[in-house]
Amino acid sequence: RSKRENISSRKIWSRRSSILPEFVDCFVQIYNGKTFVRCKITEGKVGHKFGEFGKRKPSRTYIGPGRKGKR
Repeated sequence: RSKRENISSRKIWSRRSSILPEFVDCFVQIYNGKTFVRCKITEGKVGHKFGEFGKRKPSRTYIGPGRKGKR
């Protein structure tokens, strides 16, 4: 296997690890505490941490006042 194939199929458990330039244009799977989230590494992400891109919680939408229990 080539080096590029080895990196592209990598699973990352450590969210505090830094992203290196070797990971550019590769897909990695980042563990968010429950499942693995697939993420493509671009040049803009180099130097950041893996945990910044493996979202842990789903985004919430604002319902508004007075609509607490209504559907």
